Order: sequence, then structure tokens, then C-alpha cells
Amino acid sequence: MISIDEFKKIEVKIGKVLSAEKVPETDKLIKLSVDVGEASPRQILSGIAEYTEPEALVGRKFPFVTNLEPRTIRGLESNGMILVVSSEAGDFSFLEPTSDIAPGSGIR
Repeated sequence: MISIDEFKKIEVKIGKVLSAEKVPETDKLIKLSVDVGEASPRQILSGIAEYTEPEALVGRKFPFVTNLEPRTIRGLESNGMILVVSSEAGDFSFLEPTSDIAPGSGIR
């Protein structure tokens, strides 16, 4: 369990995927370029390649955690995390806004 104050520290913003490509020599990683309402796009790596093709993500909007410390994976820096839903049974789904929300909009 975490306190509400700890939960409030997590920054979640809507991001628009500008480009996406598989990371060479990996089975799961996709490298995303994401507009989260900042001066320049963020590079975010995600282990979702087994669920989708990279080109299917371009132009779509998803929630991203934007205040994680950067992490280097396979020599590439990741500056955030896409939020998705998965189950023990292997079900998988992206979370998407149901209306046209601007990149950078915060989840409250």
C-alpha cells in the first residue's frame, strides 16, 4: 500500500506517438518518439512488440508516466513509460482517451 501523497508524485500525461520502430536484435522492445506537450519529443522504450506492430501506434494517443528517472535499455535511453493493461491470462489492451485530448494533458 502507498499513501495518497506517494501516489500524487506520479505524473501521467497524454502523449501522441510520432514514430515507432522495433529495437534491432530484440523480440519485445519498441522505440517510441512521443509528444507529451514539451519543447521536444521524448524517446520511450516499451516491451510491447509482441502485442502490436510499431506502425499501428503512430498518431495514437496514450497515457505515459513522465516523471520516471531515465533508464538505459540496450544502449538506448528511455524517458517514460506507456501505460497498458494486461492480465495473467495474456490479455492485452492499450488505454486511449475517448475524445481528442491534447498531448501533455495531465491525468487527474
